[in-house]
Amino acid sequence: MEIIKFILHIDKYLASIITLFGSGTYVFIFLIIFAETGLVVTPFLPGDSLIFAAGAFAGSGSLNIWTIYTVIVAAAIIGDTVNYMIGYHVGPKVFSKDNSRLFNKAYLLKAQAFYEKRGGMTIILARFIPIIRTFAPFVAGIGKMHYSAFIFYNIAGAFAWTSLFVFTGYYLGSIPFVQTHFEYVIIAIILISIIPFITETIKSRRKT
Repeated sequence: MEIIKFILHIDKYLASIITLFGSGTYVFIFLIIFAETGLVVTPFLPGDSLIFAAGAFAGSGSLNIWTIYTVIVAAAIIGDTVNYMIGYHVGPKVFSKDNSRLFNKAYLLKAQAFYEKRGGMTIILARFIPIIRTFAPFVAGIGKMHYSAFIFYNIAGAFAWTSLFVFTGYYLGSIPFVQTHFEYVIIAIILISIIPFITETIKSRRKT
């Protein structure tokens, strides 16, 4: 429950962090975004909401817009890269058995086939879907997606994701309605972020 409270009230927490730590806030944001994108055990951390809030505080002058933009892009790229490497090196060992229900070798082969066909766009689109973006680079590593292709889409996705939420927060965060109803804005951002996932799930169920 505490993590949900943190996500929904990220503006209040971030304001306190900025007051207490000043420039150290950039380190805090880097670590959160890195962990959210780079470690499969922390998909629950705030991503979209934190970036939007950071952009909003940059708009008010509490943070430097270009510093925070650079920090988030770097964290997103490094996070996905680490996640890919973990999947690349650990995945084949985990999915080595043919008779395992959860880690069946057949799943590994399916992942490899999937990323050979449409892995690039998956890496980009996954950036905009909470939880999915944490697992996409890990699965890409498991599927042995070619690293040169992965890093290209990784960088492209990081810039697109960061640009959308940082600058939306930067330009809209100063609007009185947004400031007054920040909690609802965050809920709206989360709901909008999962629309692609819901749409794809509905499409896949209709096909089956």
